[in-house]
Amino acid sequence: MDLVTEITILVLAVFVGFEVISKVPTTLHTPLMSQTNAIHGIVLLGGLIVVGYSEDFLGQLIGFIAIVFGTINIVGGFMVTDRMLEMFGPKKKKPEPAAEEPKATDSTEAGS
Repeated sequence: MDLVTEITILVLAVFVGFEVISKVPTTLHTPLMSQTNAIHGIVLLGGLIVVGYSEDFLGQLIGFIAIVFGTINIVGGFMVTDRMLEMFGPKKKKPEPAAEEPKATDSTEAGS
């Protein structure tokens, strides 16, 4: 394929991806994040395969970059998913401050 065709495919993929993601209801964002983590696991596996089979420096560099970015996305995605799932769990009660004893004032001492 020539460069113009590849750029056209990239631009169309960006537009289609944006349209698909923007139409997802908010209740489905957590499952979508989990699926994205699974997809980045495949990216990580692909990067490992590229590094293992590549004999030139450029292939190893591209594979290493894929491994780094895939790992960052997986860890970050699981952190965000965990925070989103905490919203659905039971609420943590804040400890109530201890009630202070009323202090004696001049008016109460005067009556004694």
